[in-house]
Amino acid sequence: MSTVTEDQVREALSRVEDPELGRPITELGMVKSVDVDGSSVAVEIYLTIAGCPMRDTLQQNTYAAVAELDGVDDVTVTTDVMDDAQRKALRDQLRGGAEPVIPFAQPGTTTRVFAIASGKGGVGKSSVTVNLAAALAAKGLRVGIVDADIYGHSVPTLMGSDQQPSVMEEDMILPPIAHGVKIISIGHFIEGNAPVVWRGPMLHRALQQFLTDVFWGDLDVLLLDLPPGTGDVAISVAQLIPNAELIVVTTPQHAAAEVAERAGTIAQQTRQRVAGVVENMSAMVMPDGSTMEIFGSGGGERVSERLTALTGGEVPLLGQIPLDPALRTHGDEGTPVVLAEPETPSAEAFAAIADKLAVRRDSLAGKPLGLGVTPN
Repeated sequence: MSTVTEDQVREALSRVEDPELGRPITELGMVKSVDVDGSSVAVEIYLTIAGCPMRDTLQQNTYAAVAELDGVDDVTVTTDVMDDAQRKALRDQLRGGAEPVIPFAQPGTTTRVFAIASGKGGVGKSSVTVNLAAALAAKGLRVGIVDADIYGHSVPTLMGSDQQPSVMEEDMILPPIAHGVKIISIGHFIEGNAPVVWRGPMLHRALQQFLTDVFWGDLDVLLLDLPPGTGDVAISVAQLIPNAELIVVTTPQHAAAEVAERAGTIAQQTRQRVAGVVENMSAMVMPDGSTMEIFGSGGGERVSERLTALTGGEVPLLGQIPLDPALRTHGDEGTPVVLAEPETPSAEAFAAIADKLAVRRDSLAGKPLGLGVTPN
């Protein structure tokens, strides 16, 4: 009969990650105690705050990790809460003791930042943002969304998130997670459907806090859902994250395409790269397989061609999202269509765009690596 040891239990706990921080609870100092009595194991773990929304998940994962050990018949998992000194030490550990900075703007960052922009409202920019985020996360990437549309915030609703951010310290916020995507929105901080009545400097400050005070961890992709137009927030994004790439959303209608061009040409002034164009509300697929161009055709291609000419760099048409009732229905229900009905035409179109965005443009293919190998 095998007897489990405390070292074996702690080794098992090293495979349990805090869902918000993305690191093992052993590394974060979240294991308060481990008591082994024959085949019975009692583990007490620290929560970062009293109302930790991940409490049940942490307890369940801790229980599962210990219960699978040979020789363990009974597992008890209890919780305690970190005190102020422990939270401060954890914050310093996560940030390396440095003052808050925008990690995505630092040299050597491995996070690709895409700012989802549009010339006007009503083109489905937020729906595009959340579905691309969910599609990328479904591929195993670590993804975050900043709802930068302060006045017209809708990301929490579209992602079905009513969870509040966890405030660990005054300058460290842990973002809610929905469908495997970390999100932050002004909607998390206001009561009900109250309007936000702010002038430009407040918008800049809010965006800056979303980028510095929120602990994002190691993201592969960050999407920013910008407000329509070329105003304060678009300028702030260019200042705060100059390496952010623009994705312009338009509809097939030529009048909408003309306005969308303006959102893309801001890149000429900010020196940002335009990663591509997404045409939303494209031809609707009918039950018999035919298509109906309710909003016309050619808008996305026109914006792609015009921005390519204006910016001097290739601006591809990344994809065309069919007009699909399922996209609206599942958005209202808080589950992106790429997850709710992945077989629908719109979901497949989003998945195809996500495939393109998941591939880094700075591939090493075909480049000399300078390894010092001398050809014969």
